[in-house]
Amino acid sequence: MSRDEIVAAARGWLGTPYRHQAALKGVGCDCLGLVRGVYAEVTGRAPETPPPYTPDWAEARRAETLAEAARRYLTEIEPATAEAGDILLFRWRRDLPAKHAGIVSRPGWMIHAHDGACVAEAPLGIWARRIAYAFRFPDLEE
Repeated sequence: MSRDEIVAAARGWLGTPYRHQAALKGVGCDCLGLVRGVYAEVTGRAPETPPPYTPDWAEARRAETLAEAARRYLTEIEPATAEAGDILLFRWRRDLPAKHAGIVSRPGWMIHAHDGACVAEAPLGIWARRIAYAFRFPDLEE
């Protein structure tokens, strides 16, 4: 797979309404559902199905659950080296676990889903200072 294929797959989700815990292109997804859907599309393998989770799951568990799951499927990289097609995980606050995800679409931009909006391509903007982790697809052709 190439970076262009990953970004094209992610752009195929643009406009998908936000739906907590969903992962259906054009129907509904949350940020994890977007990443899981793109992963399945570009690798041909479905990642694990997460157990039910509440919107405050990260605060309640105080564990890096999202990063731990990403490590099972993706290769962790330094956030400063992230390029198009790489996955970013964000913290809402410095003292909280990462609980939001996006896919880098081009320098300074990402594709993500968040509550109250549909999947969109947006500038990193204020999200840039909240990056906690970055990951790369292991089968990526460089």
